[in-house]
Amino acid sequence: MKNFFKNYKQTVILLLAVVIGAIIGLCFGEQAKVLSPLGDIFINLMFVIIIPLIFLTISTSISKVKEPKRVGKILGTVILVFIITSLVSVVIGLVFSYPFKLVSTENSAEIRTALQEETEESNDEDISILDRTVQVLTVNDFVGLFSRQNIVALIVFSILFGCAMRAAGEKAEAVKNVLDSLTNVIMSLLNIIMYYAPIGIGAYFAALIGTFGATIAVGYLKTFILYVIACLVTYFAVYSLYALIAGGKTGVKRFWGAIIPATVTALATCSSAASIPTNLQAAHKIGVSNDIAETLIPLGTSFHKDGSIIGSVFKAMFLVCLFGTNVYSLGGIAQILLISLVATLFITAVPVGGGTISETMIITMLGYPLTALPILTIIATIIDAPATVLNVVGDSASSMLAARIIDGKDWMNQNREEKKLTD
Repeated sequence: MKNFFKNYKQTVILLLAVVIGAIIGLCFGEQAKVLSPLGDIFINLMFVIIIPLIFLTISTSISKVKEPKRVGKILGTVILVFIITSLVSVVIGLVFSYPFKLVSTENSAEIRTALQEETEESNDEDISILDRTVQVLTVNDFVGLFSRQNIVALIVFSILFGCAMRAAGEKAEAVKNVLDSLTNVIMSLLNIIMYYAPIGIGAYFAALIGTFGATIAVGYLKTFILYVIACLVTYFAVYSLYALIAGGKTGVKRFWGAIIPATVTALATCSSAASIPTNLQAAHKIGVSNDIAETLIPLGTSFHKDGSIIGSVFKAMFLVCLFGTNVYSLGGIAQILLISLVATLFITAVPVGGGTISETMIITMLGYPLTALPILTIIATIIDAPATVLNVVGDSASSMLAARIIDGKDWMNQNREEKKLTD
């Protein structure tokens, strides 16, 4: 119990803050708006830190990437499996969120106006798709990169800067060391800010509920319930299907005979990285060869997150419903799918701060005010545990698919025989 609270302490405290904020908002109604300044402090602190957080974490993580010392076939297969299973996850997220109005409110325009930043200007009229793309991906002045209105452009620049450091090799070591030090400082600053998060988010939520009623609180509950159902379907049905495709009935039996320790570890630690050892054990017990398991599972911890992808869809759909945006068309579906994939696959691979950057990107790509960031922070908090389970177990199921492609249909027996010879 002590270890459980240690791992979930921040989540529990944030959830308590949300509950207390909701109670205050329901009890005091409009009067709860007096707490808005306390919430604004948290939002402003996050706005101040988001720019250096994005630049430092993305550029330094890319500059440190090393070529995996694995056979090209394994790496290529791993990437293929990641793409396919990620597409399945984003479809599952859409199936369980798209037909439902996650949050019902008659004040969508009013909510957007309340969250809209005073400095924001609406000049999107009569702009072509190509011009809009250019505006999103680039800025015409270096200083513009340091505006939170140009988050996507900053991400693109950070990626290019990280690639440039890699290309420069040893000549960039001094720059890498400076940026590494700055990253450590900015993460320490983020930890300090997060001490204030329960007060800020609690006050923010109290003012939100007090102003717009209990429908938002009900929306969070509905989102959590639907998300858990989506996770259960993925965990039991989809992963069993992957095991069946990979190894038939025997594959399903071995999968469920080995995966429980990794599931429990994911729930207990709420960390994909901390679950790597038990996940590797599960893959080996199933019969996945060492070279496949030891390539896919560590890479999957960064680049393959079924639970996070489903969560990104839910976050996007929550905002869509909250702001009353019409995405109920083929183009709207494609937009949600693309945003969820991009915000998860390419951003949560960042070792620190990836979640916040991902949520910022979802808001930006949907065209909503960044003051909505705490709304997604609350969703991320309530779905954290089930999301981690899918992130972890999805890697074990994916390793079976990779083994089937690389080693053929008799992969389980073949790899077990190899294991006996090496024991």
